[in-house]
Amino acid sequence: MLGFEDIVQSEEEIRELIGYPSELVNNKVIDSLDAHCKEFISLSPLLFISSSDNLGFCDVSPRGDEPGFVYVLDEKRIVIPERPGNRRIDSMRNILNNPRVGLIFVIPGLEETLRVNGRAQIIKDKQLLNRMQAKGKTPLLGIGIIIEECYVHCAKAFKRSKLWSPDSWTDKQELPNIPQMISKHANKLGLSESEVSDAMHESYTKRLY
Repeated sequence: MLGFEDIVQSEEEIRELIGYPSELVNNKVIDSLDAHCKEFISLSPLLFISSSDNLGFCDVSPRGDEPGFVYVLDEKRIVIPERPGNRRIDSMRNILNNPRVGLIFVIPGLEETLRVNGRAQIIKDKQLLNRMQAKGKTPLLGIGIIIEECYVHCAKAFKRSKLWSPDSWTDKQELPNIPQMISKHANKLGLSESEVSDAMHESYTKRLY
């Protein structure tokens, strides 16, 4: 079995190296959305949702749309509309087995993020989903989150990565060739790079909503 050498076996070992959080960090967690959190979510066009099944196999998936696409029902409940995707339904399959999820909300240009943890349910309430129409289309399903924890995550990861600094971005000519990657990964299908590229273009232009 693959593994690593000299591994940490306890939280105590980690604390000896890392130390403990400040009082501010220990006390910034709230259990519902206040006005500040609601404003943050209203300005966020992108979130990442983490989930795992009952065996512990994990998944992290992005969800994105116009700012405010996540519907805030009240201080304890939000709904993420399920827009058309690749139909793997990884997040939803996990939620059916283990409702615990974690979210990170991102606002372009802001280095702090908002973290939300809670219990998820898959909903098909048409009256509610109609409130999240986009381009004239109502989502077939939504992921409802019952909030248990909410807090601001510090900006250090974004500062170190310089994510919002265009002068740090990789030149477009040097970016990974995604159609080529997918063609290689799905090589048993025998699809060429151009065929994958055409399929991606068709999906992105005709099936966003």
